[in-house]
Amino acid sequence: MMDRVILRTLLGKKFFSRGKVRDTWSIPEVPGYDATDLLLMITTDRISAYDVVMKQGVPDLGKLRNQISLYWFEYFKEKFPNHIFSGNQSVCLSVVNKWIQKMNDLNGRCVLVRKAKVFPVECVVRGYLAGSAWKNYQETGKVCGIKLPAGLRESEELANPIFTPATKANSGHDENISFDKMVKIVGGETTEILRDMSLKIYSSARRLAMICGIIIADTKFEFGICDGKIMIVDELLTPDSSRFWPKEGYKPGQSQPSLDKQPLRDWLKNSGWNKQPPPPRLPEEVINGMRRRHIAAYEMLIGKFWTG
Repeated sequence: MMDRVILRTLLGKKFFSRGKVRDTWSIPEVPGYDATDLLLMITTDRISAYDVVMKQGVPDLGKLRNQISLYWFEYFKEKFPNHIFSGNQSVCLSVVNKWIQKMNDLNGRCVLVRKAKVFPVECVVRGYLAGSAWKNYQETGKVCGIKLPAGLRESEELANPIFTPATKANSGHDENISFDKMVKIVGGETTEILRDMSLKIYSSARRLAMICGIIIADTKFEFGICDGKIMIVDELLTPDSSRFWPKEGYKPGQSQPSLDKQPLRDWLKNSGWNKQPPPPRLPEEVINGMRRRHIAAYEMLIGKFWTG
């Protein structure tokens, strides 16, 4: 598994942090690079659901997520700063090769990023009524405290996208919070800036994805500060951080076919798992389905066949 390759080959290097699906390393001194300001981020094949990392990974998943994310970072870079120093795999691997001579399995899943002070909140934007938002609406008529019109159906498009922040947890469950609580965490001015940036990025991405045949029902962003600027960090608009539906066949009033990890959530729910570690072992059809859906999302957005 990819995880073991990374840990074995980078053994002895300075481990910076581990997220649910990404490992980040402080890079050694490399001529031509200010290593004190850069990190090497590697997107693994790990997959999480309900904030728990599964026992098995999905082949090629890290490469697919990394390439989709880099596509969006490049698309938005002129309007919204991001932490990417270089997503060029030759550049990234040249840095890695200062440590080891052969690291082919990392090709496609590496990115050099600038260090940033990350805000401890996730900026969630919802354009359609699905998932926990649909459940919340059924129970209260609200989504994360935001009152919505009566009579909305599952998967229905909202009149305007809504901003519903959440706490950010590397382990355990994220928790939806109110706008006012986010203000207490990061301050009023910062909250308004992050909200406005999130809504603008989502609205622009949704329009482009729709042309490609994908509905982005909701997504989450992370932001940080680097060199005094607020910028997008971590990943951007992938099937892991977003809810992707095929545009073709979309019909409100029911759950939608998915190009993300919702089928994994559905399988776990039907398995009777209590959403606490350890997770159950995934059958091959679930793993293969995850890979197929990510490839489909990649090919529709990027406009290229996936070659691995």
